Amino acid sequence: MMLQKMWKNILKINKEGTKLVTIKSKREIELMKEAGRVACLAQKAIEKAIKPGISTYELDKIAENIIRTNGGIPAEKGYPSGVKGVSDFPGAICASINDEVIHGIPSKKSVLKNGDIISIDLVVYKNGFHGDCARTYIVGKAQESARRLVDITKQAFFEGIKYAKKGNRLGDICYAIGNFIENNNYSVVKEFQGHGIGSKMHEDPGVPNYGKPGRGIRLEPGMTLAVEPMVIMGKPEILQLDDGWTIVSKDGSLSAHYENTILITEKEVEILTII
Repeated sequence: MMLQKMWKNILKINKEGTKLVTIKSKREIELMKEAGRVACLAQKAIEKAIKPGISTYELDKIAENIIRTNGGIPAEKGYPSGVKGVSDFPGAICASINDEVIHGIPSKKSVLKNGDIISIDLVVYKNGFHGDCARTYIVGKAQESARRLVDITKQAFFEGIKYAKKGNRLGDICYAIGNFIENNNYSVVKEFQGHGIGSKMHEDPGVPNYGKPGRGIRLEPGMTLAVEPMVIMGKPEILQLDDGWTIVSKDGSLSAHYENTILITEKEVEILTII
């Protein structure tokens, strides 16, 4: 689908001349902040509800209720697979437990146990714009190794956005994330990445969690990005389950995911999915 040309939107083309990056207007940024606020509210409700014995189906219903009550639409629900024979995504959230890296499908059969970790990825569509965020939560009491994985994954995001400044290159963010993860002896998931975000859930540019500093498009005020480290405790290889959605670590090791929608400004980066 072609990018919608809106008044005061500026289309930027990178050096390869293949990607269009939208610069959001002040009004569009305000709308994205509202979508991000609702996404954050849904995450907070899930965080309060997480405990041993609750199913991911129940968490899905909690999130959808919060999103719709606040005037939003769960954008992941019904998201097309694009693959023949694979159904559109059925949940309002992606709920990925332990070795599930991303895109876990909520289910009544998926019941959380003490010591699990669970990644919740959700996207809110409201007033024509999206807010996207992911968190990995500890269920009850977990081993220190699991807690460290969750903490490092979250910190990798913040290490990356230190470089989310006007004039820097996209690769500066990507390199900082991957370097931090690997320096802490974890593996970077390279097959999936973050992305631009706005009127569409997935826009240019792609935002991988590895790269080289000084490469990629130059960051400009008004750019909005979904930055999302995906980290595996063991080896980096992944597999896709038969459901056509769920991605797991090949060696069965734990995985964590942390994401926010950010805005490049004239000064410091602004996170749109933390309130």
